[in-house]
Amino acid sequence: MSLLSLSLTLAFVAVAFAVALWQRLGIERDIVVSVVRATIQLLIVGYILKWVFTSKSSLYTVLMVLIMIAVAVENARRRGRQIPGVWWRLTIAISLTTFVTIGFLLLVRIIPWTPQYVIPLSGLMTGNSMVLSSLFLNNLVSETKNRREEVNVLLSLGATPPQAIRHVVNRAIRTSMIPTVDSMKTTGLVQLPGIMTGQILAGQDPVTAVRYQLLILFAILSAAAITSITLGYMTKNSLFNRHMQLLQAFTHREA
Repeated sequence: MSLLSLSLTLAFVAVAFAVALWQRLGIERDIVVSVVRATIQLLIVGYILKWVFTSKSSLYTVLMVLIMIAVAVENARRRGRQIPGVWWRLTIAISLTTFVTIGFLLLVRIIPWTPQYVIPLSGLMTGNSMVLSSLFLNNLVSETKNRREEVNVLLSLGATPPQAIRHVVNRAIRTSMIPTVDSMKTTGLVQLPGIMTGQILAGQDPVTAVRYQLLILFAILSAAAITSITLGYMTKNSLFNRHMQLLQAFTHREA
């Protein structure tokens, strides 16, 4: 794609900006900022990846993966500020998800240990794990506040904190995984996923593109399960103080 062709796609941005301005949505500045940031960030990443791919260094490959995990953890952390130690819990969950999924693909030799394969696929796993983490934490915090009376009743009846919060955690896990599961149900009917679309545009055989896309979908589903279950297991006890009471942050609804 030439720079001229790319510049013409700014027409899509202009449409979004015009609609926001027409309806007085108040997001015009956010649109401009997001477009500028996305452009700068992608250009920087593009040149960095080109350099890493050329060097074929294992050290730089691992470093890139660790940087992506760190950024994902920091972004998801904002959704669970009320939870003590949420940063290290997210670090474990997202790292585990990324290393398990990519490690399996490397172990069974589905992909080779090269930056061209490891970095993009790690980014996909880490990105999806980040989104799942944000959804899980957001649901966990809101559900705990909304159902705090139920939790307190269970505690008063002799339930342990993990038993009292189990139904809330399970609901948060289920809710966070629904978008991934529903997206898979309509893949190929409603939309052609990004990996498949990119390969087809690059001239790849559609059947081969489908195989790669199925690989990604199955890995993403596994990543969703690992992330949500790991976070659920590690956060359920952190919602209570040493007296087995809900933390003060969860005992009142936000106005």
